[in-house]
This record gives sequence, C-alpha cells and structure tokens, in this order.
Amino acid sequence: MNQLSGKISGGGFSELILPRLGFERSNVKHGPAFGVDVSVIDIGAGTGLALTSDPLSLIPSLGLAESAWLSVHLMANDMATTGFSPMYAQMVLNLPQTLSQPDFAVYWDHIHHYCKAIGVSLTGGHTCSIAGQNSTIAGGGTMLLTAPVNDILVSSKAQQGDVIIVTKECALSSAAILAMSFPETVKNKLGTAIYHNCCDLFQQTSSLPDALAAKATGQVTAMHDVTEGGVLGAVYEMALASGLGVRVNNYALPIGYVQQKLTELFGIDQRYCVGAGSMIIAVTPRAEQTVIAALNAHQIKATAIGSFVNQQHGCKLIDVNNNEQIMPYFEKDPYWDAFFKAYNEGWK
Repeated sequence: MNQLSGKISGGGFSELILPRLGFERSNVKHGPAFGVDVSVIDIGAGTGLALTSDPLSLIPSLGLAESAWLSVHLMANDMATTGFSPMYAQMVLNLPQTLSQPDFAVYWDHIHHYCKAIGVSLTGGHTCSIAGQNSTIAGGGTMLLTAPVNDILVSSKAQQGDVIIVTKECALSSAAILAMSFPETVKNKLGTAIYHNCCDLFQQTSSLPDALAAKATGQVTAMHDVTEGGVLGAVYEMALASGLGVRVNNYALPIGYVQQKLTELFGIDQRYCVGAGSMIIAVTPRAEQTVIAALNAHQIKATAIGSFVNQQHGCKLIDVNNNEQIMPYFEKDPYWDAFFKAYNEGWK
C-alpha cells in the first residue's frame, strides 16, 4: 500500500489533484499548479482575489512565539509573491489536548500581534482540541488579498531572458530552526557564537519586505517563495511552472558561513533545504541592478544568480569554469530527515 509522507510529489499532484478540481469556473485565472504559491480569481470590476493556504506550526521545542511567527509569516511569504501584502486570514486550529489554555492564550496573542503588524485581519476559522494530536502541525490557514487583477504576479509568469535574483542567503529557516531545536548540541559542536548567529536568522524568515521592495521597481515579472527544496528547488519549480529552462551560476549562490557550518553538522546541502525568508525574483533583462539597488536600500541582501532560458536547454548548474551539469530536483527536502535523525539520536 502506498502511503503519503510529507508534501505530495509533483507526480502525485498531477495524477491525484489536478484532474479533480470540483466545479469549473471561468473566473479562476490561476488555479492549483506545481510551483505556484497562490491562486487568483477575477471577481469583476478589474479586481482580483488572491489566496493561499498553509499548515500552522506549533513546535514546543521552538517556542510558542516562534511557532506563531512561522504560522503567520510562512503564509504571508506565499502571498508576497503577488507583489502585494496579505489582507485577511482564516485559521483552522486542531490543537493537542496537552496544550494548556494559558499556553494557547500566549500562542494566539502572538498570532494576533504578528497579523496586526502586517495589516492582516483575522476573519474567522475553527478551533478545537484533538485527542492523539501530537504533530507539530496545529491545523491550517488561508490568507487572502484583493488587488487590480492584472497587477497580481504569479510564479508561473517568468519570461525567457529574465534574470534570477535571490534575496538574503540559502537555508535561513533550516539553520535557525535546527539550532533552536537542538541548542545544546549546536553549542557543544559549533560554539555559542554560531548558535546565537543561527538563532538570529529566525527574524529574517519573512520575505514580505523583499517582495514589496522588488515589485515597486516595476521590473519584476514573477516571484517564488523559498520553502521546501531550498533556493535551487524554488528556482527549478519556477522554471517548470513557467515552461522554461534555467542556467544558475552555482558559484554565485549566497552561502552564509553560519548556515554552512550548521548544515554540515546535520549533513544536508544548504542549497536544497528549507529556506523561508529568501525570495526568488524574475527580473526583466538588464534591470537586475535597479532591483538589487532597491532591495539594498531596504537593507536586504540580493544576488543575481542566473537567468531563465528556453525550455529545450533544460535546468543547468554552471561552475566557475563555465562547465555545466544538470540541476537535480529532490521531491523530499533533506531537512526533515536531518531533524528526525537528530531527535531520534537524542540530540538536545
């Protein structure tokens, strides 16, 4: 018997989900698609409704405030790919019975404050406790926004020749969450300075400011949030969604020292592991310096790493000597195995 484990594969998505989408409505401009962060509905009068859904985090080892931050900002990061800020949110909470009412009050208070800070109104949902619920997933949420329908960006609209910009660095959230989840081990093996620097990365896991600053230049054609699969996984997904190939300069990828040390400790490749906080941005040819300057003006690091090419050229990684190799794509993010391996081995 085949069992689903983790995020559904691209093949499973195409075979199981896409042929079964309920009633067909002509005003759904962008529905479910591999590598696409949001859906867009034309609601008339030139207005579009964009929406996205994601799991809600509740990770005791990470903390209630940190879990609330991830619950809000991972959805907001998806919404940011439209080039607009999210406006509304619905939350469905399936809480473990072990969560006390005082702890839930702390968690929800942080949800409230994080939503308020980015202009999101909480408009409804459902809340209950579930017997036997021991997952770090506490339910799911949906964020929505309205904007001029023709101005809403989606990650499937990258164009041949567009330059690829990545903000910040690889593996921001992987490094932060692994360090915060196994503090004693990281301090003992890598030192307290690297531990604290990894923890500081957690506050960079929102990519909403990145997206808004880039969109304001008028030179962005598409954006894709970096989550499972890391920076290179996100680039690959964006190329596939847009019907394009890609050439990425492997030597240009922004590799942070503390992420490198942390991912080496956990035995994972930082180019391919969860990287929330970074945004992949497709920029019109020769406009990359304009967009990079706009991001830098908001103290956001940005790096041009390659370009989108004709689909027939495939997805390639280029080394410093201009040699190319096929860019691999991994259905499963190595972060998860690393986390549970460390947990099962008793890392503290």
